[in-house]
Amino acid sequence: MAGLRTEGNKPLDSGRMNTMESIQGIPVSSGIAIGRAFVLDAVERYVPERKIPLEAVEAELKRLATAINGALDELVRLRDHTEQELGADAARILDFHIGVLKDETLLAPIQDRIRNGLVNAERAVAERFEQLAQQFRAMSSTVLRQKANDIIDLDRRVLGRLMGESDDRLSEIDGAVILVAHELTPSQAASIDRSKILGIATDAGGRTSHTSIVARALEIPCVVGCHALTSTIQDGEQIAVDGESGTILVRPVESSIEAYRGLQIKQSERRAELRSTANLEPATTDGTRVSLMGNIEFPEEVETTIGYGGDGVGLYRTEFLWLTSGRTPTEDEQFEEYRKTLELLDGRPLTIRTFDLGADKYTQEQSEEPERNPFLGCRSIRYCLQNLPMFKTQLRAILRASAFGRMKIMFPLVSTVMELRQTKMILKDVCEELDEEGIPYDRNLETGMMIEVPSAALMAKTFASEVSFFSIGTNDLIQYTLAVDRGNERVASLYTGAHPAVIQLIKNVVRAARRRSVDVSLCGEIAAEPMYTMLLIGLGIRTLSLVPSQIPAVKQVIRSVDIERCERVARKVGTFDSERQVINYLRTELRKVSPESLIDSASGT
Repeated sequence: MAGLRTEGNKPLDSGRMNTMESIQGIPVSSGIAIGRAFVLDAVERYVPERKIPLEAVEAELKRLATAINGALDELVRLRDHTEQELGADAARILDFHIGVLKDETLLAPIQDRIRNGLVNAERAVAERFEQLAQQFRAMSSTVLRQKANDIIDLDRRVLGRLMGESDDRLSEIDGAVILVAHELTPSQAASIDRSKILGIATDAGGRTSHTSIVARALEIPCVVGCHALTSTIQDGEQIAVDGESGTILVRPVESSIEAYRGLQIKQSERRAELRSTANLEPATTDGTRVSLMGNIEFPEEVETTIGYGGDGVGLYRTEFLWLTSGRTPTEDEQFEEYRKTLELLDGRPLTIRTFDLGADKYTQEQSEEPERNPFLGCRSIRYCLQNLPMFKTQLRAILRASAFGRMKIMFPLVSTVMELRQTKMILKDVCEELDEEGIPYDRNLETGMMIEVPSAALMAKTFASEVSFFSIGTNDLIQYTLAVDRGNERVASLYTGAHPAVIQLIKNVVRAARRRSVDVSLCGEIAAEPMYTMLLIGLGIRTLSLVPSQIPAVKQVIRSVDIERCERVARKVGTFDSERQVINYLRTELRKVSPESLIDSASGT
């Protein structure tokens, strides 16, 4: 197993049936790509064990040091290039690689194996890296399991230098292709030449994987989580990647290719049309303005948000500082990220969410006994309250940055009043510490909470007396209300924002907020779907926070309707008792005012 190291391509099977296959994955970067597949697949390669004489040990150790240093130099150059092309956040994923190669706990066992076992450096490296990769694969956390790919990538780099081979198959790309892999390593993702890659499709990965982050930054159509794609397609075969729906067509027939090409043209025309509305006001025909804010993970996304006509940032997911670096960010590092975001916004508002760690994000590997059901366990505000030094560090960074622009702070997954009050007390303590140190911050900083669980939605009247604003997080609210894990393919069809219970909870929150004069916004996937826009406005929502690229599509619907019509839609929806009735009605109403917007609605396809 130490020999599973190099990459290569499979020869075409001339006896294979040329039948079209459709594979469903997770869409992470929109657009459509059609072209030949360039497959990066693992090929078994045995790294032999060669005994060396005692007098050759020092020479072998020198070979090892030369290979490690060469790989480090290459990684540093790649990181610097990535930072220049994609920004500091995308480059940070390579810091893990550099740190591992500098770590004595990795190198010492390799050196000891050479000295004491009298084996060649190649074998010692292969054994150690395979051992480390297996340790990561055995971890319960999705994020940590993905680190096994990083270890394999490092192993490939070092072994390639020791064996005098070039392992950069990406350099063999001689034209525009669709990159297909089990999962791209961070260095492979960062090495992508956007002029040669039409699209990306992988067996593994999720919305927060390295591949997804880089694909979105490069605006390359990408679908991940396709499971058996690499075993289905061979090098050079035709493939179509639909980054809107998450569909992969392998060996598509001509009629399907023509249909996709037609859709490509329509999407291109549609995007150009919508981008032209960036400077138009998101106001209804009778003059009611609906603020459209962007959801971001990194400061660099502010420019994209503004370019699409966003009014500011309604949700800054700060936990990505952890997920892309694999270590605890310092107070100063966090402060610089938040301050940079405010400066890029240039006076526009920023709503920053404290760490939403837990569930499948980071925390499980920190525990000696991982939680059996982490989605119902110690996550988000619960995790922060149990890790006060970490939480206070973030609050200090946020407060320090608040002196540099318009900022609000909100706390995720609050389920009880005591959680919220404890959180506010901690925030007050941090404010007092900054006062004693003479560090400036916004003393009028607004604090709010996310409504993401039914208990919070049902007690919105009580919570409204504790905060300045609500943000309804529909992704988790739907999941917890309907008891549906949207990542579980067996029940994914049950996950919908059109369920009458979800709509009733949103209505309840808006009503409670109005009575207490508390601002309320809504974020999550349904905020980005034009099909829901009239309903949400009719329920009283006046601020939506969504993925930046969908801002123009939602704005077009807003500019096509008046408040009376939206309220009529909301009243009618309130009479339905099934999600299918709701969806059919909303699609019909959208078709009346903006039929082209059905293309932009994930639920309307």
